[in-house]
Amino acid sequence: MHIQVLSSGSEGNSTLVRAGEVAALVDAGLGREAMLGRLEVARLGPGAIQHVLVTHGHLDHARSAGLVAKRERATLHAADSMLTHPWARRAKTCAALAIGRDSPLASRTGGDEMRVRSVPIPHDCDPTVAFRFEHEGRVAAILTDIGRPDAEVARQLGGAHVLVLEFNYDPELMARGPYPAVLQRRIAGGRGHMSNAQGAEMLELLASENLHTLVLAHISQKTNRPDIALETAHATLERLGIANRVRVLAAPQHEALPNLPV
Repeated sequence: MHIQVLSSGSEGNSTLVRAGEVAALVDAGLGREAMLGRLEVARLGPGAIQHVLVTHGHLDHARSAGLVAKRERATLHAADSMLTHPWARRAKTCAALAIGRDSPLASRTGGDEMRVRSVPIPHDCDPTVAFRFEHEGRVAAILTDIGRPDAEVARQLGGAHVLVLEFNYDPELMARGPYPAVLQRRIAGGRGHMSNAQGAEMLELLASENLHTLVLAHISQKTNRPDIALETAHATLERLGIANRVRVLAAPQHEALPNLPV
């Protein structure tokens, strides 16, 4: 099982999860050319992806989801209420997410499958979900666009070997930044995004003996810096006594991370 963050941030988010013969794309928030370019970086030719999953309907996560699903002849998985959105209607095959339950993601041949659990999370686009993937005992979790730390969400996503986790903003940088007060309140509210400190709190809830790789995601280019997010995450791992065995990466907006083994 492997996971590769192709893009992360307010300009567009996308992560590729591969297990055996199954390839699933979580979100496709970049524009068409950029999205297809990232798939080329991942060395994926047309038709390699069988499933496109969408966390929620904001365009930085959903913009090209239907287009990619159509190109790949893949099934588009999204909340039932979002399957009529313009970005979704391009897909030829759609399926409503079984929110709160485990579901199989099968290969085209049916000879292999990966399990996915969609977990509802607080965000100002209902519904929004996080994903937990499992294949042959290996677990990866993707959690961004959550307004506050949540113990029940952590319980449902537990046991990850690789964790993609939101560290969106630094309060001091946001206060000095270009965003108007109304947008600052939206981001910092309980249905917005997590600050570095809140990401650290969620990390404490999610970290287990399995964790070996942590990817800091959805880092704002205007109200945060990767070095601040990394310092916060490293300090948390030190407190937990696991810093020496957990690799920490900051996911960038404009290039893909390496393909990471789970």
